[in-house]
Amino acid sequence: MNFTTNEPPFHFRQGKRPLLISMPHVGTHVPPALAQRLTEEARGVPDTDWHLERLYDFADELGASVLVATHSRYVVDLNRPPDGSSLYPGQSVTGLCPVDTFDDTPLYRNPAEQPDADEVAARREAIWRPYHAQLGAELARLKAVHGVAALWDAHSIRSVVPRFFEGRLPDLNLGTADGASCDPALAEQLLAIGRQAGQSGYSAVLNGRFKGGHITRQHGQPAQGVHAIQLEMTQASYMMEQQPFDYLPEKAVGIQPWVRRMLEAVLAYVEKR
Repeated sequence: MNFTTNEPPFHFRQGKRPLLISMPHVGTHVPPALAQRLTEEARGVPDTDWHLERLYDFADELGASVLVATHSRYVVDLNRPPDGSSLYPGQSVTGLCPVDTFDDTPLYRNPAEQPDADEVAARREAIWRPYHAQLGAELARLKAVHGVAALWDAHSIRSVVPRFFEGRLPDLNLGTADGASCDPALAEQLLAIGRQAGQSGYSAVLNGRFKGGHITRQHGQPAQGVHAIQLEMTQASYMMEQQPFDYLPEKAVGIQPWVRRMLEAVLAYVEKR
């Protein structure tokens, strides 16, 4: 099947300090021809990382660069390897061009309308490659200007998704590919902030169920001065986890300062290098 889109693959704002915030799963756009093939549930793109731009509205104030996806992860998942290989072998995962939701329900009304190899390749070329090209170029620019660079891959997910993990997920899930994508000393500083957030009722873990996806693993090169961290947050900590997925300012105001403290710690760490 053919694939075309009239939407740009991302929006980008360049900052002045050595930090890039990537938001690969906030996009909600599904081209109309593709949307017609999806179920009614899927057209509501429920597995979106909702409202992260609002939660991170302090990014410009920090001087960070910000890269924001436009298309839904149902079109192409920007945090998966380009060959579609599993990031968590042996565990249930969704693919580069998913065919099911987090609740393991079909995305497509008719299995025959699932994307074939040519369509997967077209989606990858139209959206995945430009996003990663911009991400890589900005990290290279930051390193050229500052000598170091930090990448913060911002995510959120429902606090309970039985397909992927048992029980309730911790609120702040830091991932550094088991220490490969970021200086372990920086990761421990971030985990310490997460644990301090316990005084506000939040829980934190480092390299638990979410160790960082393709973006963190691909671009984090601490030995070369590029430190990458993924933060997977529970949506319950700042929004409604079910329809209509509203942002809840009275909840967000509690966790937002802790996220900001983490990013300030990242900047303080890399700017001392």
